[in-house]
Amino acid sequence: MLEKIKRWILANIFRKHYYRTGKCKGCGECCTHIYVKHFKHVLQDEKEFERLQGLFGFYKGLKIIGKDDLGLIFECTHLDSETKRCKIHFFRPPICRRYPQEELFAMGGTLSDNCGFKMEPIIPFKDVLKSVEKKDKRKKIIRW
Repeated sequence: MLEKIKRWILANIFRKHYYRTGKCKGCGECCTHIYVKHFKHVLQDEKEFERLQGLFGFYKGLKIIGKDDLGLIFECTHLDSETKRCKIHFFRPPICRRYPQEELFAMGGTLSDNCGFKMEPIIPFKDVLKSVEKKDKRKKIIRW
């Protein structure tokens, strides 16, 4: 019952389509090859990134490792390259605590194969299909 309430709140109040399950395996892959979305766009240029570093402490923990069609690609400077563990895990920023989020998929991102997290649909596909089929039946009845 509690699970149904949680799903209803996520879907109807927060307008989410997925929720996170599983737990971190500590592979460190989420801390490399990062795209950063600031407001409604992915960071595109170095000057904008430098400006944000001056405004928000979170950006000081990132370094640019490349750029592609989507935008700048970052890596977290707090990731220990040998152990693949976060050096500031207890004090990590909120964005890291909330990883992964649904927005990752909206930007075209995916979880690595090694990731212990999974993003599960809040409303299973079979339930969505039933709802659509019921609406179709109602439309057919009304048309006749």
